[in-house]
Amino acid sequence: MIVSVINDLVTDQRVKKVCATLNEMGFDIILVGRRMHHSPGMDFRLYPVHRMRLLFEKGSLFYICFQIRLFFFLLFHKSGLLVSNDLDTLLPNYLVSKLKHIPLVYDSHEYFTGVPELQNNDFKRKTWKMVERWIFPRLKDVFTVNDSIADIYAGEYGLRPVVVRNVPQMHVEERIVENNRGLLSLPDDKMIMIMQGSGINIQRGAEEMVDAMQYIESAVLLIVGAGDVMDVLKEKVSLLHLEKKVLFKPRQPYAMLMQYTAAADIGLSLDKDTNINYRFSLPNKIFDYLHAGIPGLASDLVEIRKIIDTYRVGDFIPDHQPLHIARKVNEIFSHPEILRQWKQNTRKAARELNWENESKKLKKIYAKYV
Repeated sequence: MIVSVINDLVTDQRVKKVCATLNEMGFDIILVGRRMHHSPGMDFRLYPVHRMRLLFEKGSLFYICFQIRLFFFLLFHKSGLLVSNDLDTLLPNYLVSKLKHIPLVYDSHEYFTGVPELQNNDFKRKTWKMVERWIFPRLKDVFTVNDSIADIYAGEYGLRPVVVRNVPQMHVEERIVENNRGLLSLPDDKMIMIMQGSGINIQRGAEEMVDAMQYIESAVLLIVGAGDVMDVLKEKVSLLHLEKKVLFKPRQPYAMLMQYTAAADIGLSLDKDTNINYRFSLPNKIFDYLHAGIPGLASDLVEIRKIIDTYRVGDFIPDHQPLHIARKVNEIFSHPEILRQWKQNTRKAARELNWENESKKLKKIYAKYV
């Protein structure tokens, strides 16, 4: 099979876990993505990986080039099954599946046509929606990441995807070094809040969280990762003289990211309800926090609330006003007994919300293609 995704593959944990599972099932896999000028080196995989270099790395010309390159790669490489990840790889996969008369499986990692990048560009949004409307009803096997997005697709196209949440593998916590703040050059005399991931972008609450640090004395904010708002955050930290209260670390390999996460006391997920994609999101970081043994402080979004309420592993900010966020943080850290109980509850959550359990649904669908 050929598995295709538009990113540089390095930090895409969902695709990595899916490919590992399919490899264990006996599939011969080629994973296809792209390589950008700032992409880190590829980690070791048990299957071949091909990262395409393109003339353009963003904008319409990038997407056009990627579609063409991916189409010809799929066309001229032998395969008996195609796996498309997200709408921006679906068109070439669908065309080649029809030309070569081979099956296609689609995995939608988000409600793509609802992403904020398309909200202010009606032409691009309508173009991607046209592609989706043409192909989606013709698909047979579709996965997505949570029930809310599955319900949207079922309402639009009469086909409900199989929900496979992007949860970590079991025992990831066993590879975490305890009391590791000294090794990571982190303060050991303050509570630590972490905001992590490769998508620290606009409308995800990072700017307001930095502003809130003006009113929080008992903790520091650790930001680990990358995104389109990082330069804004660093400038804001400088203007507000918060260098001792807000710490930045660049994008990390997953194993190291989990070391930083486990060193924190609480994990942040503060996406705003500004678009349908964020409204029904279930960020991977929520599960990373649980497997690292720390509770979450999150925006009150429907899928996140299901997790936090079910397992009692955190709380919600009242809104995105910096002063209100600060009050909630100060309230949490003034009740250490509640924080300890939340941390204990993460153990049960991790035992249930793991890839070994979640991938059973994946294996059931792919078993018919072995």
